[in-house]
Amino acid sequence: MKRIFITSCLSLMMLISCTNASEDDLIDAQPLPAIVTYNAHIKKIIDTNCIGCHKNPPINGATIPLLTYQNVKSAVQNNSLISKINGDGPGSQMPLGGQKLPQHSIDLITKWESDGLLEN
Repeated sequence: MKRIFITSCLSLMMLISCTNASEDDLIDAQPLPAIVTYNAHIKKIIDTNCIGCHKNPPINGATIPLLTYQNVKSAVQNNSLISKINGDGPGSQMPLGGQKLPQHSIDLITKWESDGLLEN
């Protein structure tokens, strides 16, 4: 009897803990800042995810360095950087061989472009 009671309680707890939340509900949606700048927001993303290959000189098939504000600004304007990190641009999705950047990071870079590619 005790065993049946415990099994029933565990089953009920498992059933109650289930949810119909979608994957989108589980994503920690962070608000974007009013203005996105390279030094405050973008440099950290690039340094963490891109510098491994996009150094000077670039390695592992990378074609351009992304070490400076000017490098990254030029990559957005002339080398389809945002399309490549979204996975819908020419060439391979960046970072090459790695996981797609978190959507919040992509949104920051996209907003940086729409805000005018500000440095500070």
